[in-house]
Amino acid sequence: MKALSLKQPWAELILQGKKIIELRKWNTHFRGRFFIHSSKVPDLEGMKRFGFDELPNGFILGKANLGGVKKYFDDEEFEKDNDKHLAETEEWGRYGFLLDDVKRINPIPAKGKLNFWDFKEGVK
Repeated sequence: MKALSLKQPWAELILQGKKIIELRKWNTHFRGRFFIHSSKVPDLEGMKRFGFDELPNGFILGKANLGGVKKYFDDEEFEKDNDKHLAETEEWGRYGFLLDDVKRINPIPAKGKLNFWDFKEGVK
């Protein structure tokens, strides 16, 4: 199954249902279920902003469905969705991956990669 690596706390915020749009600088034609992987190195500013001291890093933590991609053409539309993507600026990207059906799973140690990547359960 495909996987997508995200820095903490963004992976956790998706798992909690607080972040339903994942911003990227690149578009994708991929649609469907994928694993949520927490990158080895967290976003320390994000951790502080959302009040997290410690979160698991370097693990597959959940599953989600990517149902579509929203392209943000202007700042007004980007800002209107702030409660869904939680980004303060467009530096994270203007492609919003629309996520639903998020499920937390028991953590599985894994090394991440860029873009969507293939993860085979049971293989580290």
